[in-house]
This record gives sequence, C-alpha cells and structure tokens, in this order.
Amino acid sequence: MKRRRFLQTTAMVPLVSSSMTCSSKQSIDAMGFSHSICRWCYSKTPLEQLAERAIDLGINSVELLNHDEWDIVKAKGLDCAVSNGISITITDGFNDPTKHEQFLKDYEVLIPLAAEKGIPNIICFSGNKRQLTAEEGLEYCAQGLDPIVKMAEKYGVNIIMELLNSKVDHIDYQCDNSDWGVALVEKLGSPNFKLLYDIYHMQIMEGDIISTITKNKDYIAHFHTGGVPGRNEIDETQEINYKAVMEAIQANGFKGYVAQEFIPTWDDPFEALSKAIDICKV
Repeated sequence: MKRRRFLQTTAMVPLVSSSMTCSSKQSIDAMGFSHSICRWCYSKTPLEQLAERAIDLGINSVELLNHDEWDIVKAKGLDCAVSNGISITITDGFNDPTKHEQFLKDYEVLIPLAAEKGIPNIICFSGNKRQLTAEEGLEYCAQGLDPIVKMAEKYGVNIIMELLNSKVDHIDYQCDNSDWGVALVEKLGSPNFKLLYDIYHMQIMEGDIISTITKNKDYIAHFHTGGVPGRNEIDETQEINYKAVMEAIQANGFKGYVAQEFIPTWDDPFEALSKAIDICKV
C-alpha cells in the first residue's frame, strides 16, 4: 500500500478521547537520537504485533498513527513520535486558504490531546501548488499555520511540515525543497514549527544531503529514511550512504527521532528493518 492511499483511508477517523492517562517516556538517548518506524510501511501487520516487533529490535517509536491508535503503542511502552493530522492530506494542505477553517478546528482538538498523551509532533503538509507561485504558497501556508502554531506553543507540541519530492512520488507538491521549507519556518518564527526532513525525498530533489542538513540543523525536528531509487531498503543496493548521513545527524547534536520509512522487499520485512536499524546506530 502506498503512503498516500494509506493516509487517505485513515485521515477521516472520527475523534475520540480516551480517559486513559499515559505520558510518553520520551526515550531520547542522552548520547544521540532515537529510532522510530512508520506504521504505513507495515500496514499488513496488526499494530499491537508491530509494536512488539519494534520492541524486540530496540526501536523507540511507531509513528504516523491516528489519534485513536496512540494508546495501543503507548501501552506497550513505546512512543508515537509523529501523529497524523485529521483531514489534511499531502495534496490538500495549508497553501489552500479554503481549508484553513477546517484545519484550525482539527488541530484545536488534536493538539490538546497530543499534549495530554505526550505526543511530541503532529505532521502537516503544504499541499499541491496548483499554479501557485512559491511566494503565494508560502504566504497562504503561513496564514493558515499561524494560529495553529501559537496553540502548539501553548501546549508544548510541535507542528512539522514534511519535505517531499515533486519529481517521482508527489507531483506538484509545494514544499519540495529545503530552501522553501526553511523560509516558511523563518516566516512563522516559532520554536514549535519545524521541518520533517525526508532523506529519500530530498536526495531525489536536491542531493547534497549531509551539507544541507548540517546547514539547516536548527530548522529540522525529525527525519525519515528510504533507499533511492525505489524507497526500499537502505542497504548497499541503493545510492545513499546512510551510515555517513546518520553520523552527520549525530554530529549535529540531533536529539529527536530518525524514522525508517522504506517499503520492505525482503521475504522477512523485519529482518530488513533490523539491518536498517543497525545501519543507523552510530
């Protein structure tokens, strides 16, 4: 299942609030970053089972979950490093001002719940350009995000926008390069709005990964992996030297999460995941 289809089938789950109180252990290794996995890459595996396999592999988080799934992984002692939004999608995001009212309503409910459950990050997207200029898209995104980011500051939750490629997977997506994403972070001027830097996507769009993440380290709150080309395993079959990238992330003093977001092709997907975690341990 592709990520866009997985998100579309789960995005409209109605909000429910749980009486269960459970704070995230925020298991950040004092010496560096923690490890997470993206739920959609293992959509055929029941979430409870996925959480158990993650624990066996020394993984700290299962992410890109809907709000009604948080407690499933937290009950196993894991974090959810990044929550899905509600009605927002990759194609229909904050650069569409007709969506701003609904997005505000969504985040008004989701942000307090995330704070209560210890969910550190909630994802957001720019949306497709649909003939908008870079400047127009930037302005519309800032207008829509401003009240939401102010609310996130109040509750101590981060809103993070993902950088995606518009060349292969997400044609016409607006936030498709680091410079545009950094400009949006600077425009909003909040410590609670940063970027989700997807290494796979940015290798396709701009390359120069280590220099770019080092230059922009203060603008990045989260990382995703994936082998190029194909978004499969991050081993020697693809072009990115992930060990070197992880060493650079570590050297930059990053203390958040690096999430595996590759589509396994091996007969045993968890063997592939185990190798990926070993590659990323520095």
